[in-house]
Amino acid sequence: MSIFAFIGGIILRSLQELGQIMFLLGSTLRWMVRPPYRFDQLLKQLEFIGVDSISVIGLTGLFCGAVMALQSSFAFGLFDANSMIGPTVALVTMRELGPVFTTLMVSARCGSAMAAEIGTMRVTEQIDALDVMAVDPVQYLIAPRLLASFIMLPALTVIFDFVALVGSAFVTVSLLDIPLRQFYENTVEFVALSNFTNGLYKSAVFGIIVAIVSCYKGFYTTGGAAGVGKATTASVVMAAVTTLIVDYFLTAILF
Repeated sequence: MSIFAFIGGIILRSLQELGQIMFLLGSTLRWMVRPPYRFDQLLKQLEFIGVDSISVIGLTGLFCGAVMALQSSFAFGLFDANSMIGPTVALVTMRELGPVFTTLMVSARCGSAMAAEIGTMRVTEQIDALDVMAVDPVQYLIAPRLLASFIMLPALTVIFDFVALVGSAFVTVSLLDIPLRQFYENTVEFVALSNFTNGLYKSAVFGIIVAIVSCYKGFYTTGGAAGVGKATTASVVMAAVTTLIVDYFLTAILF
């Protein structure tokens, strides 16, 4: 019975945490459409999540595309079908690698920072001070981060997709002696626009997940400095795992 009690406790705690996250998400969505609007906070988060992440997203996308092209060449070389490397890399990148890798990098870079910043404000009672000043902490702290993440994740995914295709084209043309024109024509022929747009839909959903999970972990932090560290680690792990789980269901629905 102790085993069943242990498993039941895990399930109950998971459901309770899911309920708290959904409640916080609903509260955040309501505050996003109610004045006063925090445009200064939104612009700050757009810069932090989007502009400041371009370099790491570009570098990740470049080498992901190059590695995908190189690995694909070993498989397609067995069938003398290296001309299909371009469409294959494009499909995999737009449908899966672009949204997922972008989300994981943003979660590691920005999600951890969100949890640490809000968690520090919680344990130092700065969030309580906002309540005293009649400033709703959800509107001031979480709503701008959620909206910025929803906007910037698809934009960063576009950058990832483009740079990954550039990296794969460089490897395909320079190392595999396939003409650039053939790479381009095959990619255009076999890759539909829906593959690209559906990937952006997925990244927008992932952006909501990263923001709300990170803010939730920070918002309900307890235990001082040690609690902030635990919340930061838990936010990255939870956001990454949730992203991969939701990715399966979105893939089943969209493709």
